[in-house]
Amino acid sequence: MNPTIVRSHIHPTDYAAATLDIRRWALLDESRYVCAANVHMVMEAWDSADFREVINSADLVTPDGMPLVWILRFKGYKNPQRVYGPTLMLFVLEMAVRENIPVGFYGGDPGTLELLIERMQTKYPGLIVAYSCSPPFRVLTPEEDIQIISDIKKSGVRILFVGLGCPKQECWMAEHRGRIPAVMLGVGAAFNIHAGVKSQAPACMQRVGLEWLYRFFQEPRRLWRRYVVQNPRFVLLATAEFLGILKVSGDS
Repeated sequence: MNPTIVRSHIHPTDYAAATLDIRRWALLDESRYVCAANVHMVMEAWDSADFREVINSADLVTPDGMPLVWILRFKGYKNPQRVYGPTLMLFVLEMAVRENIPVGFYGGDPGTLELLIERMQTKYPGLIVAYSCSPPFRVLTPEEDIQIISDIKKSGVRILFVGLGCPKQECWMAEHRGRIPAVMLGVGAAFNIHAGVKSQAPACMQRVGLEWLYRFFQEPRRLWRRYVVQNPRFVLLATAEFLGILKVSGDS
């Protein structure tokens, strides 16, 4: 069984292993979904049993945040690595070029999506982008959803990067597993980062788990609750779980 952190299953993996899993599923035309979990996602799952089921039903949940990596080490897992969504996306794109696997992008605004595809095809010559869509921010009508599913199927996409933000992208992938014959990767802010619209924290801040601070100073009004309220709650809950005070299964 995969280890549990505050009742969310996190898979001890690394970039190479995660990319191999995605490659295998894509070549078999399997419908799967992959989540890159950080503290924010774990706390969203703690606060919502329905969302926790979405995360715990995923085919792969990588430790996107350093606090999750540290906890896996405390739990005795050998050499767990951070598998950061935007970086995993680059590993998978490089593999897709080697294997001639068509990819697609779902999410972001039209301008960002256009920039992203242009940059990725420049960075990875030969990359097959068979599908892209910038959906409206509102809830799609059933007819619109059916049309999107049809378009994705017709495109031949085998790996679909989903950039709708947490928890929307994870819920969307869970709802469409079995309906879209592709591996879906929820990559959060990766579209904005790789399009050059948003910067990411320096590597030194990422290594010591301070990426949240960098992002907080970028967007304090939007992110204050996530970091000022949720991070301390996570520390308390993770400590309680580690000490055996908090059960690792069941509803909150």
